[in-house]
Amino acid sequence: MKSNFTKLHSALRPICIALAIAGVSSSSAFAADSELKLAIAKNYNAQLKPLFEHFHQNPELSFMETKTAARLAKELRAAGFEVTEGVGKTGVVAMLKNGPGPLVMLRADMDGLPLEEKSGLPYASKVQQKDPDGKDQFVMHACGHDVHITSLVGTAVQMAALKNQWSGTLMLVGQPAEERVGGAAAMMKDQIWKRFGQPKYALAFHVDSGSEAGKIVAEEGSPYSGVDTVEITVHGIGTHGAYPHLGKDPVVIGAQIVLALQTIVTREVAPREPAVITVGSFHSGTKSNIISDQAKLQLSVRSESKETRELLLAAIKRVAMNTARAAGLPENLLPEVVERDTPTPPTLNDIPLTQHLKKVWTAKLGKDAFATPKMRDGMGAEDFPFFTSDPYIPSVYFSIGGTPKADFDNEKKGGPAVPGHHSPIFKITPEPAIRAGVEASVIALLDLLKK
Repeated sequence: MKSNFTKLHSALRPICIALAIAGVSSSSAFAADSELKLAIAKNYNAQLKPLFEHFHQNPELSFMETKTAARLAKELRAAGFEVTEGVGKTGVVAMLKNGPGPLVMLRADMDGLPLEEKSGLPYASKVQQKDPDGKDQFVMHACGHDVHITSLVGTAVQMAALKNQWSGTLMLVGQPAEERVGGAAAMMKDQIWKRFGQPKYALAFHVDSGSEAGKIVAEEGSPYSGVDTVEITVHGIGTHGAYPHLGKDPVVIGAQIVLALQTIVTREVAPREPAVITVGSFHSGTKSNIISDQAKLQLSVRSESKETRELLLAAIKRVAMNTARAAGLPENLLPEVVERDTPTPPTLNDIPLTQHLKKVWTAKLGKDAFATPKMRDGMGAEDFPFFTSDPYIPSVYFSIGGTPKADFDNEKKGGPAVPGHHSPIFKITPEPAIRAGVEASVIALLDLLKK
């Protein structure tokens, strides 16, 4: 399939709406891909740059993004979209119907993190907000969600201006609470597909501080892992610390479980199959000379296939139970192994769709538009698949680099390390990231919604 964009080389066509917002005159047109770049650049200077700085300076915690959602809704309405607020608590859904054709969704997440920003940026956040427990927290956009929602607005402006080049319905989603992995599920629970229509295709992107600014990475397969939260309550028989033989120590049993869990990944999962079991919390006891009768472990379990997930969860239970049995605990005191929260499935890019969009991006932007895919050194999770897994919707979750090449070169020479996501010194260079995010999104949408 060829993008409808190629037809634009023949003649100039006027922009229909959003001219004042985009900062271009009524005689402007998109005669070629360079025209799109120019329009995005003008819109960045006129609208997106101050909008990004506003979002960055005013972050909000998960499911508390009321001001962020209101500003996003205002910008999308100004671009010509029909906007609904309060979907899945604080979510935003913007619709632009433009004749017959498929419904395609583009999603951006909105929430910040409970961190005090120490980036040194002139527009750094100084915001504090009460969390759900009533505690005052500093809040920071330490994962780039401000880039995502700013790019969503930029995409809305360009797609509205190019209505004569596509046909169908465009759905733009501002999703809450990605950091808590709950916002997408909340929007699904709020009947988003029943209320607005189920997309034929779904897209999303994430800015990446580990890739060169403005470059695209689109993986065929799984860019993000699935995650389960597991709690293990280890029972014991309490006694005096001076008489351990009279009890059963849950701290010792729990420690043996922690160590034994690591052999699941190293000895039961195939060496090339991604899997992680992390014990992030271990609590027991109240005083040094008291052997408690209970210990609690909290686990993060990550995988990228149904088979591996089932293997890990079954093995965790087996290891916990039989370690306790080996310690001599009776059957009525065996550990309780409970899966908490809603499991997050892995993010699985539809391979044919990913291959197709990579060809489209290459044709429009050239091979130099892509960053060299790096071997992933972590197993981060995303809640985007709550939109795309059941029912299955072909989707592509891509990334846009956010760090200038000069910063990576300086790091290699012994300079400051490039900060990662969720760091108090996290920062990206917004202009190339936002402009590339808009451009890649618009090119993909024009192809999927072509006449």
